[in-house]
This record gives sequence, structure tokens and C-alpha cells, in this order.
Amino acid sequence: MRVRKVVKGIGDFLVELVGETVGELILNVIATALLAGLTLIAYLSWSFSPRLTVAGAGLLSLFLAHGAWRSFRRPAKGHRSRLAAVTTAGFALTAATAVFLLFYAEF
Repeated sequence: MRVRKVVKGIGDFLVELVGETVGELILNVIATALLAGLTLIAYLSWSFSPRLTVAGAGLLSLFLAHGAWRSFRRPAKGHRSRLAAVTTAGFALTAATAVFLLFYAEF
């Protein structure tokens, strides 16, 4: 009976190990594809119009900065605009993605 428990434990461990390995591989492939896509978009945008690329990066930075500013300041009583909600959500999503990639993705 003891041998069966050991064999079952080893089998469970191997199944979990393979599942985690496949999951990590899928996440790394998705992250690499996303990075490659963003790099391609930046390259094509820069080759089309450097000024427009810089302006777009500036607008994106302004959007994220407004979201960060609205996230960390005390909200006004009874006054919350839709723009503030959208920029705060965009900043939160970007920050969460950055933290995930920083701590969990292994490139």
C-alpha cells in the first residue's frame, strides 16, 4: 500500500510540474508576441511619421499621468468625471500589467 501512495504522489507531482511548465510557456509566448507586436507598431509608426509617433507617445503619457494623478489624489466630494474614471482604469491596467511582467514573466 505504501508503494502505491509513493507512486501516486510522484505521478501527481509530475502532472503538476508539466501543467505549470506548459502554462509558463504559453504565458511567455504571449508576452513575447505582444512585445514583438508593439515593437513592430513602433517601428512602422516611426518610419511613417516620427513627429506623429512622438505626439502619440506624448498623448499616451499624458493619459497615463492623468490616471496616476487621479488615482493618488483625494477625490472631490460627489464629483467624478468619466474621463477621470477612464484614465484611472487605464493607469491601473497598465500598472498591473507592468507589475505582472516585472515579477512573473521570465524572458
